[in-house]
Amino acid sequence: MADTLAHVAIDIETTGLDAADEVTVVGFELELGCRVFYQTGGRDTDSNDVETAVQNRTGTYVEVSAHRSEQALLEAVSAFVATRLRSADVLLVGYNAETWRGGFDLPFLRTRYAACDVAWPFQTLPYADLLPVVRDLFNTVVDGEESADLETAYEVLCLGETATVDPFDDSVEAVAAFEDGRFEAVVLHNVADIRRTGQLSSLAQRYCSKSDFDLKSLTPTVESEY
Repeated sequence: MADTLAHVAIDIETTGLDAADEVTVVGFELELGCRVFYQTGGRDTDSNDVETAVQNRTGTYVEVSAHRSEQALLEAVSAFVATRLRSADVLLVGYNAETWRGGFDLPFLRTRYAACDVAWPFQTLPYADLLPVVRDLFNTVVDGEESADLETAYEVLCLGETATVDPFDDSVEAVAAFEDGRFEAVVLHNVADIRRTGQLSSLAQRYCSKSDFDLKSLTPTVESEY
């Protein structure tokens, strides 16, 4: 089934790791480019300038929109998923976004969607995490040390070309950049990560069986109405 669905990569940025921290960026890599949503914490920004700068740096089509609050960002993501993804044959993929040991992106999104009282947007989408596929089915040992984190796996398996556009050495730098209002840098980092995820997904599809992708449903027990 995984090989018959269009893989859509997802990645988020946040103000920290606590449950009370906020989502600052949500990005998706689609077949024809990237769609990125970012919030400003109430500050003024020109998303057109950010969009142009990111496209120039990456050489990739990127559609960017700015939102003044986390609530507005999450509502915009929900509207996008409802119109662009829910009716398509789509498999949402992330890198340690949700594994049986936890993961980051989807648990964080669930908490923040609940805190903002916004309906869960991924009600009809299947999901597969790439971390177990890469960790278990590829060799990512470097200098005798095995590491299957996103950056290392990408450097080893995809030659690391996308990393050249990432302004940060570590995702924690995106927190300070958001606090400083450097939205272009935060969006650029997010685009680098969803492109890394997307390219690892493409690699896995070429070299792994569809049964290696552990698909799960993101549909909640009780569906919410939009």
